[in-house]
Amino acid sequence: MRVKQLLVLPRLPERIAKLQTLANNLWYSWNWDVVRLFIRLDADMWERCYQNPVEMLSKLPQHRLEKAAEDEAFLASLDKVFEKYQAYLNRKKWFSSKHDSHQKETIAYFSLEYGLDTGLPVYSGGLGVLSGDTLKSASDLGLPMVATGLLYRYGYFRQFLSSDGWQQERYEENDWYHMPVELVKDDAGHPIKVTVILDNVPVQIQIWKVMVGCMPLYLLDTNIPENSTKAREITSVLYGGDKDMRIRQEIVLGVGGIRALRALGIKSAIYHSNEGHSWFLTLERMRSLMQEHGLSFKEAAQYVWSTTVFTTHTPVPAGNEKFDPVLVRRYLGPLVSELGIDWTEFLKIGRVNPEDEAEHFGMTVAALKCSAFCNAVSELHGKVSRHMWHNIWPNLPVEEVPIKAITNGVHPSSWISHDMKELYESYFGPKFTELPGAPEVWEKVHKIPDVELWRVHNKRRERLIFFARKRLKQQLQRRGTTQGDIQRADQYLDPQALTIGFARRFSTYKRGDLVFQDLERLSRIINDAKRPVQLMIAGKAHPLDNPGKEIIREIIQEAGESRFRNRIVFLEDYDINVARYLVQGADIWMNNPRRPQEASGTSGMKAALNGCLHFSILDGWWDEGYDPSCGFKIGSGEEYDSVAVQDQMEAEALYSTLERDIIPMFYDRDETDLPLDWIRKMKAAIMSAGQRFSSQRMLMDYTNNFYVPAFLARNKLSADNFGLTKEVAAWLDRISASWENIAIRAIDTPDIGPMVHVGKRVPVDMKVALGSIRPEDVSVEIVAGRLNSQEQFLEYAPVAATLNGDGEQDGVYSYTGEVICHESGRFGITARVVPRNEHLQHTRRPKLISWW
Repeated sequence: MRVKQLLVLPRLPERIAKLQTLANNLWYSWNWDVVRLFIRLDADMWERCYQNPVEMLSKLPQHRLEKAAEDEAFLASLDKVFEKYQAYLNRKKWFSSKHDSHQKETIAYFSLEYGLDTGLPVYSGGLGVLSGDTLKSASDLGLPMVATGLLYRYGYFRQFLSSDGWQQERYEENDWYHMPVELVKDDAGHPIKVTVILDNVPVQIQIWKVMVGCMPLYLLDTNIPENSTKAREITSVLYGGDKDMRIRQEIVLGVGGIRALRALGIKSAIYHSNEGHSWFLTLERMRSLMQEHGLSFKEAAQYVWSTTVFTTHTPVPAGNEKFDPVLVRRYLGPLVSELGIDWTEFLKIGRVNPEDEAEHFGMTVAALKCSAFCNAVSELHGKVSRHMWHNIWPNLPVEEVPIKAITNGVHPSSWISHDMKELYESYFGPKFTELPGAPEVWEKVHKIPDVELWRVHNKRRERLIFFARKRLKQQLQRRGTTQGDIQRADQYLDPQALTIGFARRFSTYKRGDLVFQDLERLSRIINDAKRPVQLMIAGKAHPLDNPGKEIIREIIQEAGESRFRNRIVFLEDYDINVARYLVQGADIWMNNPRRPQEASGTSGMKAALNGCLHFSILDGWWDEGYDPSCGFKIGSGEEYDSVAVQDQMEAEALYSTLERDIIPMFYDRDETDLPLDWIRKMKAAIMSAGQRFSSQRMLMDYTNNFYVPAFLARNKLSADNFGLTKEVAAWLDRISASWENIAIRAIDTPDIGPMVHVGKRVPVDMKVALGSIRPEDVSVEIVAGRLNSQEQFLEYAPVAATLNGDGEQDGVYSYTGEVICHESGRFGITARVVPRNEHLQHTRRPKLISWW
């Protein structure tokens, strides 16, 4: 059956046509003034459409639109908001002020999910929300960025719980024609499409566009009539299906994403892969360079390496995507053939141990090998990642593994409540809106009178309680609970009680049940008549994660006991909307993962921006963010061999900190009922989060440390028909072929005995055989420092040695240098040879290092 399609649009009166423009740009998601316009049109409709302005405009009756077009007060507000919107789009931003010479170059950002707003459900959790906050901040800062992802027909699942607390999943089909997305068409009005070949079958992909302020996001969609049923399902569900579905999704994202950008006429200078899911874009970039510019595979690989940024998020090896080589060959065999490399050599790219034929193809491994700029998402995660992936660089000390740390951040305007935002604006001044990432802005938090900050925070807690009661009643109705129980939900929770928020994905390592370790003790804490405490919990378990579901079930059953029923609640279907209410209204944000398995975590940052105090294990961002002045810790960063002992010890620390520090401080009031010590901590938390943990700061770090150096590398390497790329690739090929002939023959410390005093300068002479490699192609480094009992360096700083002028003798060169013995104790001296080339971002390449 053929169907002729027409797109029916709402008929907005000309005077309020600006509403359609505002509804189609996700700028509304971090601007309360826009949201307030839609609420004024019809508050009930706004909630029924789940805060989706496009759908709301399509459903409003025509008479309501006509009435708004005649409302002078509404029109004045609309004009004012639209003027603000245009000023935002046209304002000179940070990037053009600092890096104007790169304004015409483009960064292509790839992620499997984007959490932008409730009305566009193409995300599951933290990774997606980080991607969304990245795009919003890129818009604020004026970065020349485009983003690519997938448009999921059903998105992620909606959660509801059975009467016994077991998680159920429901998938709701998204109606893109009622969401802030637009199908991309050519000049003739036809949808722009690209094709990828999967299992010898062409799969067509159409492209949708989402505007995030100034930032375009392109989402790829295979659900079109030209495709088979199997192909149409590729973009059906986020994180659904088996490995076969995942690899097809990731090929569409990576290979299809590159082809989509080319079809749109977008020539990106550098590429940023957010997690390993999009690594296949590397292969398509190489293929295009080889086909269009005549580069060899090694030359194309070198150019791609120099212009690729990769962010890893997963601190557990098992959590990183791997595929069976048979599956990889099934879908990527033809593309790899076009690259002209042997299949065995290709598989080595994705293996920690290239010679281990039993090892599956790892997306993170491949991304780390093919990216000059790699980072983890917190300082602690950087240390964990360098240890975890050390064997990719087996001859390199762990500390020098080329994975840096750029700590995650959050988009302040998206997460600070509008009430708190108005308070900040009145005391911070216009810079708060124009430069939310500027550290000096946040210092002004101390100017806010205690009484005003506490009043606004109390208001947000009350709104959270009202929201929770309303949500609980809906949950009870769905479960078929009696009318009496539903009505009693209005008595749940206390608007004045200390409120703890805990919301995240329910995975075993996040330990959502840690606070329930000792139910008797928890009951005493919760039910203290003079100092009551209440706990609000939310979160989803992955549909296939039965242990995670079991934790939720246990929590529901324990929270249902009479002693907890009014004080502990579980809010179903955790999403951006629920998250906002929680982080904006809770007093304490609790987090208790098993260290060091939390890569970063960002919910605590969002809470801190609202004056909610973070209470957490020293893991992820809190390991570097904790300060006694701005929050609370659970334990002191210990790591345990026994999971049972760890849970017992940290549950004890959790209860003790609540009883000893948190609860007394919250309820210790002055004569005007203000908790002055608590408010002081709130201000410190706000300032710390604003200065150090905003996504604006995060993107400035990416720009200064990664993007600008990658731009410079790209411009050098692509000049003169990629002349320098060919030269560097040939250089790498030459030294790699001869590297095994390098040997440090001798190290001597002339006139130095076995004992020296602190501060002694120790001369070091070395004899180094370089074979056919020239001295200018290597650096000879002295490595010296204190040793532990296993003869391992506790700390060191490599010192470059100098080539002696007496030349080569039988292929052996003389080098000299000097080290200083700064501390007493056992001291060791060794040396190494590493490559040296000014055109490489770094020379920490696997196997290219020789030690004495």
